[in-house]
Amino acid sequence: MKLGVNIDHVATIRNARGGKHPSPIKAAEIAEKSGANSIVVHLREDRRHIKEKDIQYIIKNIKIPLQLEIAPTKFMFNYAINNNIKKVCIVPEKRKELTTEGGLDLNKNFKFLSTNLPKLINKGIEVSLFVDPIPDNIVIVKKLGVKAIEIHTGSYANSQNRKNNIHLKKIKNITKIALNNQIRVSAGHGLNFDNVKNIIKITGIEELNIGHFIIGEAIFYGLENVILKMLNLMKTKKK
Repeated sequence: MKLGVNIDHVATIRNARGGKHPSPIKAAEIAEKSGANSIVVHLREDRRHIKEKDIQYIIKNIKIPLQLEIAPTKFMFNYAINNNIKKVCIVPEKRKELTTEGGLDLNKNFKFLSTNLPKLINKGIEVSLFVDPIPDNIVIVKKLGVKAIEIHTGSYANSQNRKNNIHLKKIKNITKIALNNQIRVSAGHGLNFDNVKNIIKITGIEELNIGHFIIGEAIFYGLENVILKMLNLMKTKKK
């Protein structure tokens, strides 16, 4: 199971004061050195954290893949195409939300996605959709011709009961359905050292994308140490 490290909140801290410190580029380099398999950034409409210049510097300075999270808008799709982005995840976005609140509403966005996703796919861009663990979403993903999803794990992460957790069961179920339909699976949102232990046991999830917890823990223990600990947990897959 691979690890993608989201470095958005390094930029959040930088933007609180302006200037260049702390550097998202340095965070990306440390993540790469520590064994992360990819770097994840979300270019939001309001540019509250990552900015276009950050993305260009990261692409130039790291060798591992960059996954760009973008909202389903013409501007963002054109940005991905015009800047030779190799991997994108389409996510919902609300101006007033503090963080992504759930998966993409595929029914609501179906017309836009069916018209515009081919523009990304035909350019050789690897596309995934950020979805809630609802089986019907897989039907729509197939109709859209997308070969990968990222499961929103927020409801599971925010729940108190870890045993016989209904949200965990939903994640397991949609993973199985996706794999049966030849759709690749990654997952993320709200994961930490504790709740990730159940997720890593799910066969078929290829990658976890984790950001807020890793950056938060890095304040106390250092970015490299936190990434190494998460990677070690993921490799262990304790029963």
